[in-house]
Amino acid sequence: MNTMHIKDLDLNLLRLFNEVYRAGSVSRAAEHLGLTQPAVSHGLTRLRLLVKDPLFVRAPGGVKPTPKAVALAEAVQGALATLASALSESTGFDPASSRRLFRLHMSDIGESRFLPELMARLQHEAPGVRVATRPVPHGGLTDALDSGVIDFAFGFLPQVKDTQRTELLQDRYVVLMRSGHPMHTSLSRLRGPALLKALHQLDFVAVRTHSDTLRILAQTGLQERLRLTTEHFMVLPSIVQATDLCVVMPGNIAQGFVETGGCVVVQPPFVDRGFTVSLHWSHRFEGDPDNRWFREQVIALFAER
Repeated sequence: MNTMHIKDLDLNLLRLFNEVYRAGSVSRAAEHLGLTQPAVSHGLTRLRLLVKDPLFVRAPGGVKPTPKAVALAEAVQGALATLASALSESTGFDPASSRRLFRLHMSDIGESRFLPELMARLQHEAPGVRVATRPVPHGGLTDALDSGVIDFAFGFLPQVKDTQRTELLQDRYVVLMRSGHPMHTSLSRLRGPALLKALHQLDFVAVRTHSDTLRILAQTGLQERLRLTTEHFMVLPSIVQATDLCVVMPGNIAQGFVETGGCVVVQPPFVDRGFTVSLHWSHRFEGDPDNRWFREQVIALFAER
């Protein structure tokens, strides 16, 4: 039986394999690597011949790994991370020249809260650095961080365990409505249970994927007042400003809409309304200079003192 020897293997093939595995697509991997799609396909063909396995098969939206590729991926990612860490320790991270791609898990609310300031800082400090957001199911976040599929996760993620994390900000849920809403004046005079009771006279809009907002509406008995469910967060302010519909949302985000005009906020005493937004990363990459530099930028920008 013929066996493959390490001397037969080109390290670049492992980098190429890892990128296709992470991206789930030959074309996206080519983009991340700065190569053409035919070059990536040719490299995969070489590796398939060496390991005697197809490695990837076609799937909707890209490719999916074979069992052999899944088994190989963990070893390859560990080896590449170890090598990158060893090299980085001696060379450090130069933000002025780096073209590193950082992959971030964020909700659409998180994108609107963090990306404008973060990208402004990166353009100034590290103009060649790239960022891609890649939402991951919460149950898979720890594995995605450990495997390098994503580099960081932002958000209120109490179900995410076994990661490094730092708190960025404390927030709470509020109700956003248009400034001319017929109920605003009367609501602004109420406090405590009376304010919660008065919410049953309002109609609401919510985003289907924001489970915490839907949970608060259910806890408060307001699910029957939900008149519109949407797919996207960013449409909510224009809906609120054009109608008498209201939205339960994080106060940090709501304040931005108040400052731009046309909206006001009321602050009912929702049960469990407070929450902490954190930055998560993998223990594996704690000492990686790229990872350390990026999280230092995030902490400097957003961590409350």
